Amino acid sequence: MAAKGHNEVRESLLEMTRIFRPKNPRKFVKEYIRKYRITGGYEDELTQLVENELGKMDTSAS
Repeated sequence: MAAKGHNEVRESLLEMTRIFRPKNPRKFVKEYIRKYRITGGYEDELTQLVENELGKMDTSAS
């Protein structure tokens, strides 16, 4: 995945995470990958990204 495309995917996923606040990050990422036809092999990286963002949101809300 090209750097520009990769950054766009990351920003899009982070924005969707902030909007939807998924309870199950892995399922959320799987659905995102399927819906937007993201190249395989990035599921773990994107799941970690969602988990980190949810963690930031939890600590800032407290």
